[in-house]
Amino acid sequence: MKKQDKKIRDLLDQMTLEEKVGQLQQCGPSLVGAFEVSFEELLDMMFDGRISQEEFGRLMATAEQDFHEEDLRAGKIGSYNGVGDAATANRLQKIAVEETRLGIPLLFGFDVIHGFRTITPIPLGESCAWDPDLWERTGRMAAEEATAGGVHMTFAPMVDVAKDARWGRVSEGAGEDVLLNGLYGAAKVRGFQGENLAKEDAMAACVKHFAAYGACEAGRDYNRVDMSMQRLWEEYLPSYKMCIDTGARAVMPAFNDINGVPCSVNPWLLKNVLRKQWGFDGMTVSDANAIAECVNHGIVSDKRTAAKEALEAGVDMDMTSNSYSEYLADLIRDGEIGETVLDEAVSNILRVKFELGLFENPYKTSEERESKAFMKPEYRELAREAATKSIVLLKNDTHVDACSSESEKAEKILPLQDGTRLGIFGKLAADKGEMTGAWAIGANPEDCVSLLEACEKQGIAYQYSDEDNRIADIVSESDVLIAVLGEKKDQSGEAASRADITLTEEQLALVRNLLATGKPVVAVLFNGRPLAIPYVAEHVPAIVEAWHPGVEAGNALLDILFGKVNPSGRLTTTFPYASGQCPTYYAHINTGRPGGKSKFTSKYLDTPLEPVFPFGYGLSYTQFEYLDQGMEREGDVFRISLKVKNIGARDGQEVVQCYIQNKTAKRVRPVKELKAFEKINIKAGETAEVNFEIPISELGYYDWDMQYITELQDISFYIGSDSQNCIKIDMN
Repeated sequence: MKKQDKKIRDLLDQMTLEEKVGQLQQCGPSLVGAFEVSFEELLDMMFDGRISQEEFGRLMATAEQDFHEEDLRAGKIGSYNGVGDAATANRLQKIAVEETRLGIPLLFGFDVIHGFRTITPIPLGESCAWDPDLWERTGRMAAEEATAGGVHMTFAPMVDVAKDARWGRVSEGAGEDVLLNGLYGAAKVRGFQGENLAKEDAMAACVKHFAAYGACEAGRDYNRVDMSMQRLWEEYLPSYKMCIDTGARAVMPAFNDINGVPCSVNPWLLKNVLRKQWGFDGMTVSDANAIAECVNHGIVSDKRTAAKEALEAGVDMDMTSNSYSEYLADLIRDGEIGETVLDEAVSNILRVKFELGLFENPYKTSEERESKAFMKPEYRELAREAATKSIVLLKNDTHVDACSSESEKAEKILPLQDGTRLGIFGKLAADKGEMTGAWAIGANPEDCVSLLEACEKQGIAYQYSDEDNRIADIVSESDVLIAVLGEKKDQSGEAASRADITLTEEQLALVRNLLATGKPVVAVLFNGRPLAIPYVAEHVPAIVEAWHPGVEAGNALLDILFGKVNPSGRLTTTFPYASGQCPTYYAHINTGRPGGKSKFTSKYLDTPLEPVFPFGYGLSYTQFEYLDQGMEREGDVFRISLKVKNIGARDGQEVVQCYIQNKTAKRVRPVKELKAFEKINIKAGETAEVNFEIPISELGYYDWDMQYITELQDISFYIGSDSQNCIKIDMN
C-alpha cells in the first residue's frame, strides 16, 4: 500500500458517516442581507436569462455572503466553489483545520477559464494560435494568479469538440477538431498543474464536460446528445483522454445525456471508460446542480434517487445541488447504498487534497502574496502576445477608389501605414468590459484596454462615433474606416445559444453606409463564436477576426493593424455562410451524392454548400510557397517532408497542416482528418524544412463491432495552409 493510500485509509477509519458525506459536498456561498437570495437562486436567475452573467458576478462580489460556517465546523462541507480571495479562503480554511474534529482541509474550486485577473483571449480565440507552448504558458500564468487568490482547482480546460456555432459554449474550447482540443487541453493541464501539484502556485485541472457536451442537439445548451458509439470514440472522447494521459486530477461530467443516460448518472462513462479503461484515479465533480437536474431529465423520480444513482455511477463531489448532503447518509443507513461506495468517493477527493499538499500546507497563499500577484507587467506582455497570435486575418484585398487610375499600383489595405488617420465606428470599440468575453469572473473592466484607449495612448490619430449620423463628418478627416462589429460577451458562453448567428441589422447598415463613402473599410470582429457574415465577407475588403481578446485587446489589435506583428492566427472553427448550415465542419462525411451542379446532390437551394471561411484558414502579410513534398513509409510510421519558402517581403509564421483521407473503408470516413501540424517562423526570402511522423496506429477507426482497425490501401495524405487549400502527397 502506498504511503498516501495508508493515510487515506487511516482517515476513513476515523470519519463518521456524516463527515464522509461532508467531503462530497461542494458548497457555493449563499447570498444574504440586502439581496435575500441564495446562490442556487442566483444561478437559476442567470440560467433563465433574468440576469446576465456579468450581473451574477456583480451580485456575488458585492453581497454579504453566508458560507454556512456552522455546517463547516460540523464537518459537513469539503469544498467551496467561487471563493477567489486569500482572506476568505484562509479564514474558511482555518475553521476547517482548527475547528473541525479531524481538521481535514478544504478544497477551493473556481472557474479560471482564460485567466484569473489577467484575462487572455477566450479559449476559442487562443486556440487559433495553433501554439501549445503559448497555451501552456497562459495556463501557468492563470495558475500563478488564481492560487494567490486561494484557488486549488480550476474547472478547466473545456475540451468539448464543438461543430455547431449556435452553441454558446463554443467560446470555451478549441473549436471543431478533436486533435486540436486534445492538444489544447493537455497544454492547459500542464500549465495549471505545473511540475509539482503540491507547490503553492499549482492548481488541479478539472477537465470538462465529460462527455460530448459540444454535440448537444441543435446547438442548444443542456440539450441531449444522440450519436453512435463509433462517432463518440473517434470524434469526441480522444480529447478528454489526452488530458487524462497528461495527468489531469479532476473530471467534470457533462450536463447532457448521451443516448438517453445523463452523464451524471452514467456508470459506463464514469467507471468503465474513465476509470477502468483509462486508469483515472483522480476525483470527479458534478456540474452546478447537475445531480438534482437528473429529475428534470426524467431518469429518476426524485432528488434522493438522483443522489443514489450519481454516487453509484461515479460522481464523487456534488457541486451545489445538496443532493448528497440531504440524502446520502440516510441512503446508507437504510442499506440502499453500501458504505464502500461512499468510501471510494471520499478516497478520490482526499487523494487530490493530499496531492495538492493541503494536509502539509493548508494555507497555500497569503494576503501579502495576493497583493503582489495580479497584472504584473510580464503578465500583460504575455496577454498581449496571446491576443496577437489569436487574431486571424480573414481578408486583405486592395482598395481602388473611383478617382484612382487603373495604372496605379493598388496595395492591400493592411497593414496600415504610420500616420494613417482612423475613423472608428461601433460600440465595441469603446467598451473595455466587453473585451474579456464570457467566463472571466475575476476580471476588472478597468484593467482592459479598448481600441480607443489604445489609439489614445499610442498617439494614433482617430475619430470615433457609435452613431451613423456622424459618418460624413468623420470620413472627411479619415484615411481608413474601421467598422467594429460582433457580439457582446454575454451573447456567447453558457446559456447563450443563438438560432441566428448573423450580425445585427444595425451593424450591417453601418457597414453599408461606410462602404458607400468610397473610403477603405476594415471590419474588426469581437465575438465568442464563428459568425455568419456573407455580406461582410463579400463586400468589405479587409476583415480581422479578433475574438474577445482579453485585457490587451486594443494594443494587440493595433499591433496587427499597423503591422508591428504579422498575423499568424488560423481558424479552428468553420465560419458558415448562413445559420442554417449549422452544424458545419471540415471533417464531414461524404454522401452518395456529393454537392455539385446537378440538382439531385447534397446541397441547399438558397445557400452555398461551402463555408465563408474554412477550418485552418488565415492570411499573413507575407506569402508562403510549398516545395519538395515527399513521403515514405518506415515500418509502422509514415514520414512526410516538405520545404516552405517565405516568398514575401516580411518575416512571418506559417501553420503547416497535415490531413488524411481514407477513401475506401468498411465505414464511411471523413473527407479530411487533421493528423499533425507545425507552426514555423520563416524570415523573408528564406526556406524552412518541415517533417511529420504519422504512426499507423493513428490512422485507424472503429468498425461496426467497435474494433479499432487500420486499413492503409486507400489512404491519401494532404499538406496545406488550411483544410481546403491542400496538396496531395504521393509515396516516394
